[in-house]
Amino acid sequence: MPVRADRNALDLLDAHLEALGDGADLPLPRGLAEPADGASEELVRWALDRLRHIPREPEDSFGLRVGGLLREVRTRRCPWNAAALRLLEDVYTFAATGPRRHEDWAHDVLAVLHRSVQDPRGWVSLDWDRRNDARPIGSAYPFAPPAASDFPGRLYPLEAQAAVGALAVMAEEWQAEPAPVRTRPDRAAVVADARTLLSRFGSAAGYWTNATAAASDPAVDFIAAGLQGTRSHTFITSEYVKGLDLLEDLGLIAVTDDEVGVFWSFGAY
Repeated sequence: MPVRADRNALDLLDAHLEALGDGADLPLPRGLAEPADGASEELVRWALDRLRHIPREPEDSFGLRVGGLLREVRTRRCPWNAAALRLLEDVYTFAATGPRRHEDWAHDVLAVLHRSVQDPRGWVSLDWDRRNDARPIGSAYPFAPPAASDFPGRLYPLEAQAAVGALAVMAEEWQAEPAPVRTRPDRAAVVADARTLLSRFGSAAGYWTNATAAASDPAVDFIAAGLQGTRSHTFITSEYVKGLDLLEDLGLIAVTDDEVGVFWSFGAY
C-alpha cells in the first residue's frame, strides 16, 4: 500500500522505512523529496542519506539494515521512543497509544487492540504480531479482548507508582527469567524508562491492570513479585496457532481525557 503523502515528514519516513523493511518496493513519497529546514527534517535528511547507501541486494540483508535504520530513527526522534525501545523491544510485548474519543474509554482501548487507530503523536508502537500469519483469526491477535461492558470485571485501578512497577516488570521474560528486574544492577534505569513512558499521560492519568493482586491493593509492588509471581484475568486468545501457545499476560492501561495507552506482556510457549 502506498504511503500517504499528507503526513509530516517524520511520519512519512517512519512508514516508508517500515514498508521497505517488510519487503515492499515503493518509490520515495513526495513529502520526503525536499524536506524543509528544522531539527526533524535534519533527521529525515540523515536517514534518507543512509538509506541511499544500503545495497538492495541481497534482499534479506537489505530488510535487516533498513530495520536497523528505522530503529535508529525512532530512537532519535524523541526520548519517549528511546525509552520504549530500550524497555520493551526485546521481550514479547504490545505497546501502543490511541486517541480518547468515548466517555467509556474501554471502546478506545479496544480500538488500540484491534490496530484501528494510530498514535496521536506519531510516536512508536511496539507490536510483535503486526505481520503475524495468525492475524487472520482476528485483527486483535494475540488478544481476544472482552466486550467493553466486561472491562470492569477484569480490570482494577492502580496508583501511579504501582503502574510504573507494572510497566517496568514487563522488561522480564515469563519463562525462566534469569535476571528479574528486582535483581538487576540497572534496575533504576529500567524504572526510569517506565516512568518516562507514563509521563506522557500526565499527573491526572488513571491506570488500570488485569493483575488480580491489584484487586486488594492498588499500590501492589509488581517488581518485588516479578512476572512469574503475577496472576491476571486474561485478555489473550486461547487459539493454538503455528505451535505458539499463549499462557500468561499482564496488562497496563493508561487513560487521560485525550489518550489511552495500552501496554501488555505475553508469556508464550
